[in-house]
Amino acid sequence: MNNRYDATGNQATWQPGSDGRVLQNLLGITSPDEMNDVELDLLEQLYRFIFTDEFPDRRLTVADLKHWHFQWLGNVYSWAGENRSLNLAKDGFQFAAAAQIHRLLDEFQQACLDCYTPAHGLEDAALAEALAITHVELILIHPFRDGNGRLARLLADVMAVQAGRGLLDYSGWDREKESYFTAIQQGMARRYEPMAALFSDALQA
Repeated sequence: MNNRYDATGNQATWQPGSDGRVLQNLLGITSPDEMNDVELDLLEQLYRFIFTDEFPDRRLTVADLKHWHFQWLGNVYSWAGENRSLNLAKDGFQFAAAAQIHRLLDEFQQACLDCYTPAHGLEDAALAEALAITHVELILIHPFRDGNGRLARLLADVMAVQAGRGLLDYSGWDREKESYFTAIQQGMARRYEPMAALFSDALQA
């Protein structure tokens, strides 16, 4: 079983020959390292497309997120861009039930994307708060089978550029992963200050 997630359901199929370490994919990849490289390269291509060719300087939608996910991973996974159909947990932390994702994404649209995008004219503190709320809520929903964290960072980067900033520096998050996970857990109780502090650091780095 993949050591990042415990999964049940019809999207929990592993690539034959991968020893349960790589999700079933359209490329026949069995090596986790090779899959990581492929996903990273494709994500870099998506970033170039969004920030160079088709920047969405407008209100964002859940449909945008699904489209980005499909653009990124559509040639890798058959379920790219689709709501996950299985329940997921990470290190004992349970994400939203799969049956609730459609409803929760509707609420996410209204409470986050409609309220905070486009992020024009936000000062640093207000932007950090908007980014924190949006990021935490999307991570807690965890709408896709894989790639949720990276897509949530892409959304934050788009919002930051909408607000006139550059791409965010996540290196501190990668060094202090426990602080990040704690901030996500605090967000379950709608305490967004720890995540806002992380975004403030990412904005200033």
